Amino acid sequence: MSKGRSSTSESLGVPSFGFAERSPAAETKGSINLRIEGKTRRLIDDAAAILGKTRTEFMIESARRQAIDVLLDQRLFALDPDRYDAFVQALDNPPAPGPKLRSLMRRVPAWRK
Repeated sequence: MSKGRSSTSESLGVPSFGFAERSPAAETKGSINLRIEGKTRRLIDDAAAILGKTRTEFMIESARRQAIDVLLDQRLFALDPDRYDAFVQALDNPPAPGPKLRSLMRRVPAWRK
């Protein structure tokens, strides 16, 4: 990433704490080859043209945005104060282990067999 530019996560309003940034020296460019139907390619080209972007810019930005959304869906959630208190209460006071959990904990893991 060049100096003076904000990271993608910051430009999308996503806090950067959830993403490891590579140093500029470690950044390498590669290629991804895709086979797509002509109608899909035209659709992408039309959308990119409307935004004044190349097909590559449009596809990279779209894929990056989707990847961030997927990762954040797995890592970040927001709760109102009442639900947060209930969540913390549940973490601090887990239910007693039931018979299924006890049985599971007695089993030898597959990687130790």
